[in-house]
Amino acid sequence: MKNVRILVADDDKEIRDLVKIYLEREWYQVDTAVNGEEAIAYFERSRYDLVILDLMMPRVDGIEVCRVIRNRSNVPVLMLTAKDHEADKIVGLNIGADDYMTKPFSIHEVIARVKALMRRFLVLGSSSELDSVHRAEPNIVKFKGLIMDLQNYTVTRDGDEIPLTGKELQLLKFLVSHPGQVFTKTQLFRNVWDSDYLEDDNTVMVHIRKLRKKVERDPSNPQWIQTVWGIGYKFVGEKDEA
Repeated sequence: MKNVRILVADDDKEIRDLVKIYLEREWYQVDTAVNGEEAIAYFERSRYDLVILDLMMPRVDGIEVCRVIRNRSNVPVLMLTAKDHEADKIVGLNIGADDYMTKPFSIHEVIARVKALMRRFLVLGSSSELDSVHRAEPNIVKFKGLIMDLQNYTVTRDGDEIPLTGKELQLLKFLVSHPGQVFTKTQLFRNVWDSDYLEDDNTVMVHIRKLRKKVERDPSNPQWIQTVWGIGYKFVGEKDEA
């Protein structure tokens, strides 16, 4: 992980320094920003593999910083918030954050979340989970109208590229990897978020809703990502044999 670069943006110096110290112990390269304006400046001039954002920062808050990042990159974003309110968590997820943590938090859990995000983002498409799915080319999965390039982290629908966040890519990849199989919200959270603890259903529901809005031709009548009422979700798609 020596070549992995992480940006940490938090106006609390103690938190900023603590996270930096522990990340560097894991051999990550870390830059720190004291406010949202500085975080944007860092992001515009450097390449990062993951960003840790405090929700409430001076000058420019974490919400706006995340919007800027999402307009340019699908890099994983871990949002930190001091407010233990459901609305703040949903806002963070809706603007493109891949995961969130509420302060105060365990620094060891932060590191575990970072590792999980990096592991799933950096190796996306390199596992053997898709062996049972038709591949037209190496690292490319094709269904009628939907193509996933797992090496370049791109998804196209009817020839148009669809910008997805890292977590959305992971969620779509997992569903595509098991066509027709039904998963509960807890199972999706365990496999995509790499955690056994599902704090509330909104985490999965929000990401499913966002993914449908981007991927489906008609999100209100999804073709691929379907709800199995009372159970969870499944991916249904006709393989492109061309």
